[in-house]
Amino acid sequence: MNKKIAVLGAGLVGHAIVEDLARDHEYQIDVFDNDLGKLKKFENAENVKTQQVDLLREEDFTSLLKGIDCAISAVPGFMGFETLLKIIKTGTNVVDIAFFPEEPFQLDQFAKEHGVTAVIDCGVAPGLCNIILGYQNAQMDDITRYECYVGGLPKVRTMPFQYKAGFSPIDVLEEYIRPARFIEFGEAVVKPALSDIEHIDVPGVGTLEAFNTDGLRSLLKTINVPFMKEKTLRYPGHAAIMQMLRDNGFLGYKEIEVKGKNIKPIDLTSRLLFKNWQFDKGEEDITFMRVIIDGRKGTSNFTFTYDLLDSYDKKTGTTSMARTTGYTCTAVARLLLSGQFTQRGICPPEYIGQSEKCYRYILDQLSQRNIVLEEKLTKKNA
Repeated sequence: MNKKIAVLGAGLVGHAIVEDLARDHEYQIDVFDNDLGKLKKFENAENVKTQQVDLLREEDFTSLLKGIDCAISAVPGFMGFETLLKIIKTGTNVVDIAFFPEEPFQLDQFAKEHGVTAVIDCGVAPGLCNIILGYQNAQMDDITRYECYVGGLPKVRTMPFQYKAGFSPIDVLEEYIRPARFIEFGEAVVKPALSDIEHIDVPGVGTLEAFNTDGLRSLLKTINVPFMKEKTLRYPGHAAIMQMLRDNGFLGYKEIEVKGKNIKPIDLTSRLLFKNWQFDKGEEDITFMRVIIDGRKGTSNFTFTYDLLDSYDKKTGTTSMARTTGYTCTAVARLLLSGQFTQRGICPPEYIGQSEKCYRYILDQLSQRNIVLEEKLTKKNA
């Protein structure tokens, strides 16, 4: 009997998730979204069924997820927590890429009581980078430093923003608002988003700027490393523009009155930016991620550097951000469906990386889709 998968949300990344899963005819995929235009794109796929549903207003997912073996939540972040809660209530295993701002471990005991495996934050970063750290943490006697630099960018730079969004613009703007949490000398440190700009050179791309964003998320609690940080990458100059918008209230959530109507500035900004930040058909993008891990095993110290540089897929018309985020998600979904990962409760991706078998499985799945991590090892005796 074919495994049944439900994908909730058919946006930029959700669409890539469905297409990837649909290539395996052992799966039956049910897709739920409120946008008929997004659903119509799958009308010719023989193992895909679609249903128009307002997931925000749907209070009970029991009928939607009846008979489903694994759900994937690809909804925008602002509705991610409630969507995950509704999925867990049905007792359905789930892989989540909503990246919602709420604390996911609030649902840990609830998920365990319902016998659910809920893998959260399962994209490229957070997601793949967590899997890498989880793996190295299990291999090493001690990890002393973890750094992640990551960004998705248009291949051709267009002023003034030099940026386009490979996922929901409002979720991008959230990265520029939330205070960034780090670990320094074993203690939690909070800094403003967009701060501490530094520049790194990326082979084949050029110079990019890196700035603070709140990307560590679950790693702040699950793995004990005295120095941890994650920074977002953009073309130089982008952070200054976004900081100007933020500091002048354009990214605010508090409603203001405009000609007798109350609006949230961030809603207006997101709507205005969506056109400028939307990729044109066939427009190419890139994703770059660098993970640096210092560790010790026995009497030797090691530095592992992982580089990932991915590009738009011209053959399928899939953006790089959708590929790297979506295919990490589908790899984990396949892992759950194969029965190789069965831990219950809220499971951030680093839990998956703790198993070498699971780690190799994910990397193999990505490699099959031409998403390849280049690993460099530097060894130094203590």
